Amino acid sequence: MRYLTKEWYNLCQRTGLHFGMEVYNRTETYDEALYLQLYKAHEESFIKMQHESYDYDPRFLLQKDSFEFVPFNKFVTGEEISEEDRFIYHIPPQEKEHIKKKIAEYDARPPFNEDKCREEFRCLQEIVQKDMIDKLPKEILQQIADIRVFALGYCTKDILDQLESVSKENEREMNRVLNECVKAQQAEQISHSIRGKFNFHDCEVTELTLNDNIIIRFDTRGGFTNYNTITFIDSKIVKQDDHILGSTWIYEELYRIENGYEAHMLFWGEEMPELIIRCKDILIEEK
Repeated sequence: MRYLTKEWYNLCQRTGLHFGMEVYNRTETYDEALYLQLYKAHEESFIKMQHESYDYDPRFLLQKDSFEFVPFNKFVTGEEISEEDRFIYHIPPQEKEHIKKKIAEYDARPPFNEDKCREEFRCLQEIVQKDMIDKLPKEILQQIADIRVFALGYCTKDILDQLESVSKENEREMNRVLNECVKAQQAEQISHSIRGKFNFHDCEVTELTLNDNIIIRFDTRGGFTNYNTITFIDSKIVKQDDHILGSTWIYEELYRIENGYEAHMLFWGEEMPELIIRCKDILIEEK
């Protein structure tokens, strides 16, 4: 990747370091009692939310069955609604069976496990703390008295101001690189039939066949395209990181070279793998 690199991706993750943070001046110094107090409050809120979700009866999904719809404009204006205007919605049989299965699972569910929920919250907090340590600039991290309290969403006003400043600076750099990339891609003489299809954002790589014609197949259910197969004809690998199979395509750059194309692809997954291929042509299909 020339522009949308791993470093650029990581920069994108650092444009909202201040989001969700709340100023609490008692966080200036390490205070175990304060941490325990805040942790308990957040833990109880988490358990309450999870319990409410656990007890949400899926029977409500059947309420839309046999529901009568009428034209919105006539309903608002008070016009007479004829029988021809009325539409009775019936849930499709397959969807209804799925709902009934959910109801059966709901009725057979074991009691809510509060201890398991507390453990989930503890693990979640550990993940958040590690993520904060990885993302925060060292000079800010060193000013935080207790990373555990910070991970719960509290900091001093001075630290919040620094987080906002760094986030804005990161956003400016992110946009600068992105704009350069867009200009560079627009300058490439690439046919619309390829440019318009060469985008598998959020599609998972399910197959990677390496031969003279490299083929990548995708699970596109999480993406924004119905095309699920790309073939690089008469191709040569310039760079291939490990762990591409099973990863998710996130960014691409495509360049014209003599007698063909050079395709750059970045994937989300273990170690953010990258793939660069040179080829004579590109075939994108729905199979």
